[in-house]
Amino acid sequence: MPYLIDGHNLIPKMGLRLDSIDDEMELVAILQEFSRLGRKQVEVYFDGAPAPHAGTRKLGTITAHFAPLGTTADDAIRKRLRKMGKSAKNWTVVSSDRQVQAEARAAQAEVISSDSFAGTLQHARNSVPKAANDHKLSNQEIEDWLKLFEEGGKNKR
Repeated sequence: MPYLIDGHNLIPKMGLRLDSIDDEMELVAILQEFSRLGRKQVEVYFDGAPAPHAGTRKLGTITAHFAPLGTTADDAIRKRLRKMGKSAKNWTVVSSDRQVQAEARAAQAEVISSDSFAGTLQHARNSVPKAANDHKLSNQEIEDWLKLFEEGGKNKR
């Protein structure tokens, strides 16, 4: 199920700081990983972007909407739900705002609080298998590989 996410609700729940200059991009990076691993469609909304930065951008697998100053992510999410019509029932809305949650439910979308979704993100991040540490080759192994590659190159001539 695809997601509509209120980014500024989620940032502090992920242990990020709203007063950080890169808070939105830090969250987008986390959401990109989630989207890639789970093959999920994600749209994230942020409020109050200054004029040159407002608008919609495709950032890898994520669509980020930067609402202009004077409007909120909540407004943008509500507008998106209305535009979706009946297909809103196929989406999950992630927000801590009760009005947004109520409108999402009225549109028959699934609703998850930012707190709960942060737990889902953390679980997804922790379940990614870690790459096994590479072992260091001995000098003899390096010599054997070099000889093999040199012989392979001579056979092609």
